[in-house]
Amino acid sequence: MGFELDEYLQRIGYAGPRAATAEVLAEVQLRHVETIAFENFDSWLKRPVALDTETLVEKMVRGGRGGYCYEHNLLFGEALRAMGFGVVGLAARVVWSAPAGVTRGRTHMALRVETGGEAYLCDVGFGGPTPTGPLRLEASVAQATPHERFRLTAAGNEFVLEIEIPGGWMPLYQFGETPQLLVDYEVANWYVSTHPKSMFVTTLLAARPAPGVRCGLRNNEFTARRLSGETERRVLRDADEVRAVLEEVFLLKTPEGAEFEERLRGSL
Repeated sequence: MGFELDEYLQRIGYAGPRAATAEVLAEVQLRHVETIAFENFDSWLKRPVALDTETLVEKMVRGGRGGYCYEHNLLFGEALRAMGFGVVGLAARVVWSAPAGVTRGRTHMALRVETGGEAYLCDVGFGGPTPTGPLRLEASVAQATPHERFRLTAAGNEFVLEIEIPGGWMPLYQFGETPQLLVDYEVANWYVSTHPKSMFVTTLLAARPAPGVRCGLRNNEFTARRLSGETERRVLRDADEVRAVLEEVFLLKTPEGAEFEERLRGSL
């Protein structure tokens, strides 16, 4: 059974051309990240995180849910292939917020997308600072997106993705162009979704960019960082307020039942 492209495009609110062009790529990427939030409900509830296409469609397209990097980028990659883009999965080593001297494993997924003879880095699943537009695979050039500027810097035969924030450029992750298979992601996904010290197991997370702002949630701490420079920070008082923010700001359908409610209350 083929990928249900119509259903996916309806989910992200895209009704434009479907030609495999750079312009279409940019618009679909922006619609995806502004519509389908980053979240880790399943790993936080210690539920399995499945990466097969059928499960991703049922969860993120039909179920009103989001996901984290593997889920987002696998779904996005399937949609792009259905539209005629060349897509290769990549692996990245996150350096954003890493303590000094700590080297992390390659546990992040991104995509190499080809169209019109040009190659782009696309990533709809990095959470808070995820790029909201495709980035040409070209080093040392600042590239605008609908939100911040990004650039790639050379690191041997690899690249480091950097974001421009107040105060300068900050590295997000380092990646190479070696193609990855689904089994590679399944191994890394099992680690980040089950390891007792994994952030995705211990901490409730959500993120969604909207026009002019990036919203984030870490347990009951809500942040809205506006591109104009102002930042709103708010501690949510109870489980009902957390659920309301997840549904109204992050546009997520939250899990029903006592398990989610009890975990919410226990994290406050």
